[in-house]
Amino acid sequence: MKKRKVIIDCDPGIDDSLAIMLALQSEELEIVGITIVCGNCPVEMGFGNVKKVLKHMGRLDVPVYIGVEKPLRREYVNALDTHGEDGLGESFLPEVEGFRQEMGAVEFLASKLKEGHISVIALGPMTNLATLLEQDRVAFDQIEEFVSMGGTFKSHGNCSPVAEYNYWCDPDAAAKVYDAMYQNGRKIHMIGLDVTREIVLTPTILEYMCRINAKRGAFIKKITKFYFDFHWQWEHIVGCVINDPLAVAYFIDPSICEGFESFVQIETKGISLGQSVVDSMNFYRKEPNAKVLTQVDTYRFFEMMLSRVLEVEPESLDILENVL
Repeated sequence: MKKRKVIIDCDPGIDDSLAIMLALQSEELEIVGITIVCGNCPVEMGFGNVKKVLKHMGRLDVPVYIGVEKPLRREYVNALDTHGEDGLGESFLPEVEGFRQEMGAVEFLASKLKEGHISVIALGPMTNLATLLEQDRVAFDQIEEFVSMGGTFKSHGNCSPVAEYNYWCDPDAAAKVYDAMYQNGRKIHMIGLDVTREIVLTPTILEYMCRINAKRGAFIKKITKFYFDFHWQWEHIVGCVINDPLAVAYFIDPSICEGFESFVQIETKGISLGQSVVDSMNFYRKEPNAKVLTQVDTYRFFEMMLSRVLEVEPESLDILENVL
């Protein structure tokens, strides 16, 4: 099997960490690097968190690059109220020393993308990618496929009535990237809240995971407890929405989600800051710069996620349908 080369740009983060775990366990992917952006937590904390995940997975060979420390223009607002004091669910796992790269994330992106045939899965704000766009448009234009966990179409926002956090955190960066894709005649695959809100890790699913693989399940339980409490307090959900793994699953198998192509513009000012304005009725008469995903096969997602992360065959998940 020919592996697809991919860079994961992220802000770990609880669900970013779960997404990285899925990617590491997917033989279709060759992760050539992980770049850290400010978002759920500051970049130094994100760097530390991803090393903890890589250590747990036995994959400290994957290089990690520290990226931009603050949004392009607006004040940085992290999401530690959502992800915990340590950004990883207040699990307070031991720090993993070393593995710091001399090259920064933007420099790495510029160098690696020019090698060709490399895709990007963006799990956080697009600050690194917008900075790359400003510094080296040639390298940015080499992105083979671009999947972004961000935005929303008809679902309500998660940090304002209309905005999803990743785009709200740095709307100017998201706007620049979407505009560049329009100029290139290319499309971002937008994995927004319309589909990610269907991916809820419930206590029953988590307990099932622990029964299948006790060590891996215990790790996931440790980093998600804070997330469970947050979702109950703010959305009255028994469980937690795990947004980012769906972006990885979709990249591996696009048939997991369905949607439509549209022109998308990101609002950078005012009460609608960070809103992804989806021109579904083609008012602007502009060519699409995005594929907006609106439907997801929840069973197939969890079948992929659990079988790979827990290291079992899909056929052995014999009661999965009953626990969803």
